[in-house]
Amino acid sequence: MKNTITSIAFILMASLLFVTSATTAHAKNKFGAIAISPSSKAMGWSYNYNSKWKANQVALNKCRKYASDCKIGVWFRNACGAVAVGANGGWGAHWGNSVKSAKWKAKKTCRKYDSYCQVKRWVCTDR
Repeated sequence: MKNTITSIAFILMASLLFVTSATTAHAKNKFGAIAISPSSKAMGWSYNYNSKWKANQVALNKCRKYASDCKIGVWFRNACGAVAVGANGGWGAHWGNSVKSAKWKAKKTCRKYDSYCQVKRWVCTDR
């Protein structure tokens, strides 16, 4: 009888711990995005939103104040995003776990399409 009660108590505690940790991990997710206009290079960005959809919409709406052809260049969760633009208008975007990583990856992506790529925007969530 003691073993049964101990087993049930253990299962209940383990279940409670699992549910609590899963809920806590989900609640901590913060999303961000950077939108860019391919024609004018206007940008809009967002960070610390509770959903990818909301982060994307905020970034697009900010970008659309300056251009009509905005699209999401990069979105990220609990991380950083960056956009680099080249000398001839080519661009690249990427995300990373640090500002340095996001910038490096964005420049690397930009160099596939253009030369002399420079980071024009970066943003991070609070994680």
